[in-house]
Amino acid sequence: MMMRYVAVTLTALALLGGCQKKDDPSEAGPAERAGRKIDQATEQAGAKLDSATQQASQQLSEAAKDTSQKLDQAADKASDSLNQATKEAGRKLERAGEKMQSAAEEREAKK
Repeated sequence: MMMRYVAVTLTALALLGGCQKKDDPSEAGPAERAGRKIDQATEQAGAKLDSATQQASQQLSEAAKDTSQKLDQAADKASDSLNQATKEAGRKLERAGEKMQSAAEEREAKK
């Protein structure tokens, strides 16, 4: 049992010994090299994320402009349709008024 503790302790010391920082950066230990690779990967991932965010933002902005233009066109169409309907209703009312006036004149003439 004691032999296991000694073996585990020696293994841990050996691993920790590999993590010592050297004075010369070119002689970095395995943990230091792994840390640098992790830092590089993190920076690359961050750059890609920034790029994707900008691209998504641009696409969203373009989609919003397109939607706004389509809404403006739809509003213009609706406005034109409403104007036409209003004119038609005005003409019908005018004709109805003329008929009423004509009927009233006929009644007055019969008296």
